[in-house]
Amino acid sequence: MLIAGNWKMNKSGSETAEFCSSLKRRVDALAGRVDISVFPPFTSLAAAVTGLADSEIAVGAQNVHWEREGAFTGEVSAPMLRELGVYAAIVGHSERRQYFGETDETTARRVAAALEAGLFVIACVGELETERDAEETEDVLRRQVSVLSEDDRLVVAYEPCWAIGTGRTATPDQAREAHALIKSLLDVPVLYGGSVTPGNAEELLGQEGVDGALVGGASLDLDSFAAICELAASSS
Repeated sequence: MLIAGNWKMNKSGSETAEFCSSLKRRVDALAGRVDISVFPPFTSLAAAVTGLADSEIAVGAQNVHWEREGAFTGEVSAPMLRELGVYAAIVGHSERRQYFGETDETTARRVAAALEAGLFVIACVGELETERDAEETEDVLRRQVSVLSEDDRLVVAYEPCWAIGTGRTATPDQAREAHALIKSLLDVPVLYGGSVTPGNAEELLGQEGVDGALVGGASLDLDSFAAICELAASSS
């Protein structure tokens, strides 16, 4: 079971250092029962790596470019992340697709480059609300997953776009069906993401085919994130 916290554009370096120090104390007893990782913004990665160096909590980045170096203003490469001590990267998040022009093709290139460089990868897939209403969820997931290849260091996160940051969550049946489809296409662990909270985590994590959670807003609050980690440890 993996619980990953995507902090998005939140927490400065000093806030990250303080949070990581407290998180270590809160979840230390869960070591070996659940895998935990945090994904701070680029400017806070160094603080997180340093703050969690003596723990089992991994640190990942929220994005990674497919080239090792070059004229790509605003991007960061996998070798740069590796040198910093970063363990993993999120790729293809719906917010990257919605606001920054990420496509299935660029997602695939980022995933391949990150894996080749030795990073673990959480590749995000998920349908828009209009696509679900039009009964296109299966087609969308098949298309998004088709650009990925099985790898021991690849994890897929199913995040229905209409549930991200909205307070809405997929029903257990919806989550179970989506995870079953993804696993039929690609033999990798699949996380659920989309307004995961301590109040719904136990039911979602208990569904067949759900191998953990990619947590957004709730990962910014120590008590909430620790509670989700504890629920995952008890259900694994």
